[in-house]
Amino acid sequence: MTDEPRTGGHVSLHGIGRESGVTSAALRGQGLSPWAAAGTIAAVMGASGLVAMRNSPDPLHPRIRRWYKRLDKPSFTPPDPVFGAVWPVLETGLAIGGYRLLRRPSSPPRDTAMALWFVTAAMVGGWTQIFFGERKLGASAVASAAMLASGTGYVAAAARVDRPAAALAVPFVAWLGFATLLAEQVWERNAGPAKRAASS
Repeated sequence: MTDEPRTGGHVSLHGIGRESGVTSAALRGQGLSPWAAAGTIAAVMGASGLVAMRNSPDPLHPRIRRWYKRLDKPSFTPPDPVFGAVWPVLETGLAIGGYRLLRRPSSPPRDTAMALWFVTAAMVGGWTQIFFGERKLGASAVASAAMLASGTGYVAAAARVDRPAAALAVPFVAWLGFATLLAEQVWERNAGPAKRAASS
């Protein structure tokens, strides 16, 4: 019979975790199930999307469309179909990233990233309410800048937890930078009392 050193249960678990690549965060708990994660993301994105659809300057909303057409916009404003094509792609990337993070075990970095994700996703619909619904150009420019800040923070926080999730949101944040510049220019060009009266 050999006299081999005995290891305690705690040491053995630590060794197993280290050898199998299991982190301490994973040992503390699991992320949401696939259905729960998908349902959460769908609910948030769906609610934000419904608000955006209600304020869309399309033929279904002629008053909003006429008001938007009369605004003095900079020359680099994309054609309307570009907005319709770009946003679904960007929001899909944001949704996939949020799903990936919800499937991760809860931890301070993961929870911070998800908090910023929720804020950013909700603000997409909120911005359309401010700009198209309430026609507050100055407030919409400020809201766009705030959304850019939260989106940038989300990418930075997500990169600490899940790099693919962060990478999927980079095009979204880049577009927000462009959209913020565009919103600021629209506000500046239509800020005068006469212009506001003409566009009302």
